[in-house]
Amino acid sequence: MPAAKPFKIPESVLVVIHTPDLQVLLLERADQPGFWQSVTGSKDTPDEEPAVTAWREVQEETGIDAHAAGHMLRDWQLANVYEIYPQWRHRYAPGVTRNIEHVFGLQLPSALTPTLAPREHLSWVWLPWPEAADRCFSPSNAEAISQLPRFSPATT
Repeated sequence: MPAAKPFKIPESVLVVIHTPDLQVLLLERADQPGFWQSVTGSKDTPDEEPAVTAWREVQEETGIDAHAAGHMLRDWQLANVYEIYPQWRHRYAPGVTRNIEHVFGLQLPSALTPTLAPREHLSWVWLPWPEAADRCFSPSNAEAISQLPRFSPATT
């Protein structure tokens, strides 16, 4: 009998990938076509630092190295607490209904073509930040993108 898959840790990251002119990269979820989002992902272990989770998730979902020359990963020092969507609660331990999401920004020098993880995402698009915020299915993701002008190194 195969080992049971461990439950997801209810602590995650959201990484708003953008350019200096505030174009935002959105990804379309493979398990929910039509649902667009920024890079997201849960910690692998309880002691994994959120910045490490952010770097890892960006690499896994887009193939982009957040530590490469010219790339600027910044912790926005924001944390959202939200109700986990019912269709995804089976991934968490019984009784877990809320998640803590740490918000990061990743500024790239220009829009890059991501290499998508095919089991996670179907397609990608770069959009001006207001359009990107409108396209997100997640309210916390839309709110983070709406905060981009405040947190972007190009505008601070």
